[in-house]
Amino acid sequence: MKKLTCTLLLMLVMTLTASAQQPGKQHKNMPKFSPEKFDAELHSYIIHEAGLSQQEAVKFFPVYKEMQSKQRIIFERQRQQAKTKPTDEKGCQKAIQERDNTEVELKRIQQSYHKKFLDILPASKVYDIIQAEDKFHRHKLKQWSHQRRQ
Repeated sequence: MKKLTCTLLLMLVMTLTASAQQPGKQHKNMPKFSPEKFDAELHSYIIHEAGLSQQEAVKFFPVYKEMQSKQRIIFERQRQQAKTKPTDEKGCQKAIQERDNTEVELKRIQQSYHKKFLDILPASKVYDIIQAEDKFHRHKLKQWSHQRRQ
């Protein structure tokens, strides 16, 4: 359940990223989204929360960015899948199966990269990184939600 929540949060963040970058869709009270600033804040937060040394961070973040790149491809596919509802039962059944397959693919990517992380860092730090990433995304979603209401 926790992994599903993380997946959903990441999908929401990616959707917000895509919509924030579309002209004319910027909310008047929200500052323009900067992917570079977001990544820098996330990396800083992970380093702090997981207690990563400079050497650990240098080894970890290239692999982490590689995982994020692969996840973004899946998130975009999920976004495309969610755009239209099929018109018949057979189409709906196929859409459900595609969605399930996409979720499994996303989970496999995470699992694969978690194993790579464990080759770089102790399990306790990998655990702290996963927790920190979830916490950061929840914080950002709350922050954006608050900004939109203003």
